[in-house]
Order: sequence, then structure tokens, then C-alpha cells
Amino acid sequence: MSTRKHTALPKAQILIEALPWLTRHHGRTVVIKFGGNAMVDEALKAAFAQDVVFLRHAGLKPVVVHGGGPQISAALDRHGLVSEFKAGLRVTTPEAMDVVRMVLAGQVQRELVGLLNQHGPFAVGLTGEDAHTITATRHQPLIDGEPVDIGRVGEITALDTGAIEALLADGRIPVVSSIARSEDDGHVYNVNADTAAAALAAALGAETLMVLTDVEGLYEDWPNSDEVISRLTATELERLLPELSSGMVPKMEGCLHAVRNGVRTARVIDGRVQHSILLEIFTDEGIGTMVVPDEQEAPA
Repeated sequence: MSTRKHTALPKAQILIEALPWLTRHHGRTVVIKFGGNAMVDEALKAAFAQDVVFLRHAGLKPVVVHGGGPQISAALDRHGLVSEFKAGLRVTTPEAMDVVRMVLAGQVQRELVGLLNQHGPFAVGLTGEDAHTITATRHQPLIDGEPVDIGRVGEITALDTGAIEALLADGRIPVVSSIARSEDDGHVYNVNADTAAAALAAALGAETLMVLTDVEGLYEDWPNSDEVISRLTATELERLLPELSSGMVPKMEGCLHAVRNGVRTARVIDGRVQHSILLEIFTDEGIGTMVVPDEQEAPA
């Protein structure tokens, strides 16, 4: 009996360590951007689904926002369409947009909903088109000071969180594909999923935005050092933005937007680590990089 008690004790200690975090986050909305390796590795996908359902059972209100870069590239190849990038964004012709929409709403989202629903009747998939959740206009990035047409790539102009809030109130887990319809021309646009997740986190008054990436977090002095910055304020992040690699820019701009617009913390975490979401939310150490609003001296 004493041996059995002894072996079970670490499990109890882990649960007790989670208690203050459970108390703090109970009833709060958490927006999670799902992408990168976590999206293509079977074991990581299954662990992600377990984490999200765990959050739901622990009394949080998770919302999942996903893109699908690797799956979109593969599908465009199969359709004989070339993937071209300008200013870090995929040039999206009307033909490519049909494929993007099919992959995001018909493949990636369906698979994610299926994984979550292995644990109960929780996940409901929607796109930014549904119930005017995300409205966009054509985005024209500046290259050398000149606006460049990259096709059906959208910039968010409005959000309506009514459908998501109704699902959350019903105990469901909304799974949102980052595509949007335009008020200007009625076309459907591809929206960067990091940007969409951050905008929804702010509009929902979320406690936390979590962005899964393929790195450990934001590095102190990459490539000279692999020390991860564990915590920084909005102003500190703003100063770092010009030095970041192009792939990290939309993620960190999203974190900055979120904490400047009412979200308590934004975190970039390593999606290659199984159960990274639980490690980040429910342990004292946490992993990855956390961004907090300027006036916060301690994580809230």
C-alpha cells in the first residue's frame, strides 16, 4: 500500500501545481492558432486534440483557428497550380482560392473536428464566411514602397463573434478556417491564420492567445544563440519586430495586436512538443515566449 501511495504522489503534485492556473483560467476564452508541424504529424495532432478537450473539461473555453500552408501547397501541386510568394504571402489567383477554400474548410478543418470529436460532441467547424464572422478586403502589400496585387489575399475589416460566442455558450469548441468574404466585391479571400487568430482573440476578449509554431519561441539573439526569451512586454516586442525572420513577423504582430487590444497574455509555443498547450497553461515554468501588455509587471 505504501509503495502504491508513493508512486501516485507525483501525479497528485502535478495536479496541485495546476490548481492556481485552473482557478485563474476557469470560464475564460483561450484562442489557439493551430499550424506548423503540429498540423501534419499524426501523434502531435492527436495530442493537440487531447489538450484542447482537456481545456474544455477544465472549464476553459477554447477556440481553434487554423491555416493549412503545407496542405494547400500539396493540393495546388496536384492541380498543376504554381505556389508563388510575395512579401511572405501566397499569391492567390481565383483558381488557387478555390483550392485554398476546399483544403481549409473541406480537409484540414474536417480532420481537426473529427479528432476533437473522438472525445465527445464538442467541435463545430466554421469559416470566416459563416455568419459574417470575418469580413475582409483585398490586401495589397507594399514592396519597395509600391502596392503589389497578390490576388485573393484578404485584410480583415470587420469581425462578428456572435456565432462563436453562441457555440461557446453551448459548451462547444469552435474550429475556424481563416477565409473571409469581402463586402466590397463579394469574393472570398484567404486571410493569414495568425492574423485571424489574433483579431478573434481581441474581439472575443480572450484571456490568452496561443500560437503554435515550429520553433521553441522567440530567440534572444538568433542565429548566434538559441536562448528563448520567456517573457516580454508589448513595447519590447515592438522594438524587436524589424529584426525578426519573415515567418515570425505575422505571429508576433498578432501577439502584439492581441495584448494591445485587451488580451491578457499572448504566447508563442513549440507545436513540435507533445502537450505543449497544457505545459504552457498549467505549469509554473511554462514553455515558449509570453507577451504581456506594458503595464503588467507580472504575468496575469
